[in-house]
Amino acid sequence: MRSAWPRRPAPHWRKGERRTGGEMDGAGREELGEASRAVRPGGGSSRGAAGWRLAAGRRGGGVSVKSGRPTSTPLPSRRSDMEVMKPLIDEQNSDGISDEEHENNFLPVEKHYQLDNEEGITFIQTLMHLLKGNIGTGLLGLPLAIKNAGIVIGPISLVFIGVISVHCMHILVRCSHCLCQRMKKSSLGYSDTVSYAMEVGPLTAFQKRASWGRYIVDFFLVITQLGFCSVYVVFLAENVKQVHEGFLENKTATINVSATSSSFEKRSTDLRIYMLCFLPFLILLVFIRDLKSLSLLSLLANLSMAVSLVIIYQYIVRDIVDPRKLPRVVGWKKYPLFFGTAIFAFEGIGVVLPLENRMKDTTRFPQALNIGMGIVMTLYISLATLGYLRFGDEIKGSITLNLPQDIWLYQSVKILYSFGIFVTYSIQYYVPAEILIPAVTSKVEQKWKLLCELVVRALLVCSTCAVAVLIPRLDLVISFVGAVSSSTLALILPPLVEILTFYKENLSLWTIFKDIFIAVIGVVGFLTGTYVTVEEIIYPASTVLANATESISADLNATNLVVGFK
Repeated sequence: MRSAWPRRPAPHWRKGERRTGGEMDGAGREELGEASRAVRPGGGSSRGAAGWRLAAGRRGGGVSVKSGRPTSTPLPSRRSDMEVMKPLIDEQNSDGISDEEHENNFLPVEKHYQLDNEEGITFIQTLMHLLKGNIGTGLLGLPLAIKNAGIVIGPISLVFIGVISVHCMHILVRCSHCLCQRMKKSSLGYSDTVSYAMEVGPLTAFQKRASWGRYIVDFFLVITQLGFCSVYVVFLAENVKQVHEGFLENKTATINVSATSSSFEKRSTDLRIYMLCFLPFLILLVFIRDLKSLSLLSLLANLSMAVSLVIIYQYIVRDIVDPRKLPRVVGWKKYPLFFGTAIFAFEGIGVVLPLENRMKDTTRFPQALNIGMGIVMTLYISLATLGYLRFGDEIKGSITLNLPQDIWLYQSVKILYSFGIFVTYSIQYYVPAEILIPAVTSKVEQKWKLLCELVVRALLVCSTCAVAVLIPRLDLVISFVGAVSSSTLALILPPLVEILTFYKENLSLWTIFKDIFIAVIGVVGFLTGTYVTVEEIIYPASTVLANATESISADLNATNLVVGFK
C-alpha cells in the first residue's frame, strides 16, 4: 500500500556525474539498502533550526553532506555516517513497508540526529548559558520565599522543587529525542515536542487537536517571558528608587533627625514614576532586533551580576540570627506564595531544548544539565537560607533592598545588578517577540512591516510596564508569574508529554504514578498559588492591617512591661 505522505523531490544530479553501484564498497551498499528499507516512504528530514543540507542517494549513488552535490568517491561504510544519512536517503523502493514495520526500525533514543560539520556550542558554553538562563531576579526573591514557608520547611521544599524541576528537564530532552526519530526531524523545540507527543498519543481527541499543544506552550511561554519582563520593571524601579533616596538622605545627613525626616518625606517619589521613567529606555532597547548586537552588553551584565552576588554573600554571612528564633513552619496560607516564588526561580526550562539542539556533542548535555542545575540549586538554597537568617522577618521582595543605604559599596550592588537586569530584559523579551510579531506583520503590506513591527514591540513593552504599575509589589508579581505559567511549563506539561510519547513502550506503573504525581503537584501549586496571590493583590489592606495590629499589640505589651517595672 502506497503511503499518503508527500514524496520528497529527487536530488539534482549534474550532467555526466551519474555513478554506478560498482563505485561503492560492499559494506556501504549493504547499509544503504538496509537504510532504504527502514525509512518510511516519502519521509524526509526536517529543514528546521539545525539547517540540514540536501543529501540523498540512490542505490549505487552518494551525495556530499557539506556541498549538497554528488560525490565522486565511494560512500563510507561506517555505521555513524549511515545513521546521519538515514533520514536523508531517497526511498524509491520502500513503498511496501507498513507503519508498524517502520516503527520497529527506529534509531535508539540515545542517538540524536546531528551533523558533524554543524556549528554548535561547546560544553562550557552550554553550562554558562544554563547558569544565565536560571539566575535572575528569582534568586534575590528566595529569602522572602523561605520566610513564607519556615526556616526548616523552606530549604527542604526548595530542594524538592529543584530536583523535580531538573527531572522534568531531563524528561523533556528525552521525549524530544524520541519524537525527532519518529518524525524524522533534525530538532524540536518545546512547543513542537508537545504537539508531536499529542499526535502520537493514544487518545484520538489529542491526535485531532495536536496543533493545540503548540499554541498552549507558545501562550504560556509568552505569558512567562512577559511576566519576567514585568518583574524586571518592578525590580529596576525599586532598586533605583532606593539608591536615589539614599543619595538624598546622605546629602541631608548634617541636618537634625526631624528635619531630615520631613525633608526626605517631601522628596520621596512614587515608585510608579520610576517605572515610567524606565519605559522609553526599555522601548529603545527592544528596538535592537539582533541579539548579537547585545553580546558585549550581555557579557558586562553577567560580570556585574556575578560581582553583585559576591558582595551580597559577603554581607549576609555577618551577624546571622539564631535559627531557633525563627519559625520552623509557617501556616499553609503563606505556603502557596513560597511555591510561586520557588518555581519562578527555576525559570530555565524554556532554554533547555534550544541549548541541547545547538550543542556540538549532545550526548554530554545531560551531564551539563546536572552540573549547571546543581550549581544553581546550591546558589539558591544557600542565598535563600542565609538571607533569611540575616534579616529575619525584615526581609523584602529582593534581598538587595535590605542592603544598607548609607554605604556606597552596597548601593553599587543595586546599580550593578540593575544594569544586568536591564540588559537581560531584552533577552527575555526576545521569545514573545519572535512568537507574536510574525503573526501580526504577516497581515500587513511589505512597506509597512518594519513600522508595524516597531509599534508591536513598543506596545509589548508598554504592557509589561502596565502590569508592573498595576501590581507594584515585587514579591506578588514573582509569585503570580511563577504560579500561573512557570508551574505549567516546568511541572505540568513534561510528565504528561512523557506518558503520551512512551505509552507504546509498556511504561511501568511506577513511571505512570511518578508522572501523575508531578503533574498533580503542578496543578495544585497553580490553583492555590494563583488564588492566594490574587487575593493578596486585591485585598492588600488586610495584610497591612494585620501587620499593623500585631505591631501595635507588641508596642502596648512592651509599654505595659516598662510601666510595671517602674
